[in-house]
This record gives sequence, C-alpha cells and structure tokens, in this order.
Amino acid sequence: MTRVVLRLLAVTMTACLASLLGAAPAFAHTRLESSDPADGSSVASAPESVSLRFNEAVQADFVTLSVVGPDGTQYQNGVVSAANGQVSTAVSPLGPAGAYQIGYRVVSDDGHPVSGKVSFTLTAPGPGGALPAPSPVVPPAAAPAPVPAPVTAAVDPEGGTEQSEGAPIWPWLLGAVVLVGAGAAAALRLGRQTR
Repeated sequence: MTRVVLRLLAVTMTACLASLLGAAPAFAHTRLESSDPADGSSVASAPESVSLRFNEAVQADFVTLSVVGPDGTQYQNGVVSAANGQVSTAVSPLGPAGAYQIGYRVVSDDGHPVSGKVSFTLTAPGPGGALPAPSPVVPPAAAPAPVPAPVTAAVDPEGGTEQSEGAPIWPWLLGAVVLVGAGAAAALRLGRQTR
C-alpha cells in the first residue's frame, strides 16, 4: 500500500509541476514588432501618418499614440485606429528637422498595459515648419484672462523605452520547487513509517 501512495504522490507532484511550467507562456504580453517610420530611421519627407505593429491584437478602446517633435510640439492628429495588431494615426504636417518620438500605450488582450516609444529623424524641415507662428493680438489696455488649454491624454515620449514584461514567473517556479520538496519530504516520511 505504501508504494501505491508514493506513486500517487509522485504522479500528483509531477502533474502539478507540469501545469505550473505549462502556464509560463500565458505570461507573455503584447510586444512591439515594427513601426512606420522604422525605429531609428531617417526620413527625408514628413510622413502623413505613423503606425506600429504588435505581435497580437490590442484593445482598440485603450490605445494612445503621440508624436512629439524636436520642438516639443505634438503632431498626432485624429483618431487612433487599431486592427489586427496594427495601430496608426494621422499626423499634422511635421515641422523642424530633427528627432521625432512616437510614444504608445496599448492594453494586451489579457488587460495588461504596455507602453514605450520609438523615434525617427526628419532630415529636412517638414511643411509644418514653414508655417509662421500666429502672434496673439491683444490690446494694450485690458487683456482677457488666459483660457486653460484642454487636457489631452497623450503618451509621455520621455517615458521608459522598455516594454512592460508583465507578471514575473519566479513566484510560480518557487511554488513548484516548494511543492516538489514537500512531496519528496512526505514520500520519505511515509517510506520511513512503513519500515
């Protein structure tokens, strides 16, 4: 009877360990695969839109993109679309030559947020750079009170470049080691008691 109990315990522990190790791929989250313009690339003409491709579909309701130029101006324009792992948005005519950063925040199918940034360099000033900045016309007597700018939900391009890795796997591995150790201790104890 002791051998039957030991075998049953060994099979149970093996099944627990296999299920814990088999759950590891579930911790994989959405990750960026490519961008247009490509990360680190140099472009001579200003793109009319930017797009990012992810390894899996993302929740369209929770996608945010921002395009920030070297002058700190935000150039994203319009609705952000998301379909089949591709996220894109139109951009206003870009301005000065220099580095532009595309900041993103998406939510994985499992609900985990993933954010990061990519950049490209515009080598020649875009059409937005040729537009003169409008000068405010304020009479010298009584200037109206300033109106606060509307708050927009843009991604901070200065945020970390690393993508979130999601939940760590080490607690699961530690749990598996503890379970195997407890099973081995129980098996040794049962083996000693039956002698």
